[in-house]
Amino acid sequence: MAIGRRELLEAAAVAGVSTLMAPVAVAATTVSGRNSTRAFKLRYAPHFGMFRNLAGEDLLDQLRFMADEGFTAFEDNGMRDRPVDVQERIGAALARLDMRMGVFVAHAINWTEPTLTTGKDDIRGAFLQQIRESVDVARRVNATWMTVVPGHVDSRPHIDYQTAHVVETLKQAAAVLEPHGLVMVLEPLNTLRNHPGMFLTSSPQAYLVCKAVGSPACKILFDIYHQQITEGNLIPNINTAWEEIGYFQVGDNPGRNEPGTGEINFRNVFRHIHSKGYAGIVGMEHGNSQRGREGERAVIDAYVAADAFEVRRGA
Repeated sequence: MAIGRRELLEAAAVAGVSTLMAPVAVAATTVSGRNSTRAFKLRYAPHFGMFRNLAGEDLLDQLRFMADEGFTAFEDNGMRDRPVDVQERIGAALARLDMRMGVFVAHAINWTEPTLTTGKDDIRGAFLQQIRESVDVARRVNATWMTVVPGHVDSRPHIDYQTAHVVETLKQAAAVLEPHGLVMVLEPLNTLRNHPGMFLTSSPQAYLVCKAVGSPACKILFDIYHQQITEGNLIPNINTAWEEIGYFQVGDNPGRNEPGTGEINFRNVFRHIHSKGYAGIVGMEHGNSQRGREGERAVIDAYVAADAFEVRRGA
């Protein structure tokens, strides 16, 4: 079943919150440690709901299941909107499980109207306030990266003016994040299938913006699903943008499901980024192609297969 970013955000926002909020359910949850002998070569990061049939609805049980299956990272687009005590419990569970927190979305994204491209003071101020609030979220869950989407294009001003507005806003956001060692990762989105009208669409454009911002707190989120649709040529584009890439997300195309369900040779792509020394997180921002427990097991098997590459260094 295909799933879009908005659907992923909505699912993340509601998945299991009631169970996590219940003190009895949390108190009854114990952490057994990582049972799996599986050791992935890359830090693949599932999200809440991906394994709910196998692990149950409780969020902490889902995290424990991910760890027991060998996953050493986790991401949650909707983390910012979860209650503070829920964030703290998730952060504590990740620490006990020795799992790294991946991205969460740092601000409210307007999918239909221009925001950061306008340069308007009130819009910039609201965005920067959300970035400041996201610093606290990151602290609670021990996150380093947060996703930023500059929003919709403005229909009138020249694209270069819009770029200048975006860069200025991101410079100010970077000044907020740098002292905390945090990184906003800018995500180019495809406009052909999922997100028509968005400003940031390609890896070269994201590279230009990051260079213009000129901060270690502003990098690229290279989503392989989106970039396959927008530009293809994945490995050469990864190489060219490499010094500005801070995070990867994946999903096969067509369908935006697990590796092996579409046209992308993920084993080769994963081999390549591993050979370049990538030690960051690979977010599993996609749906499951099959429903139920069998479908969830198929997702795990897909990553086992894609991760079964020969180790190479210095590519």
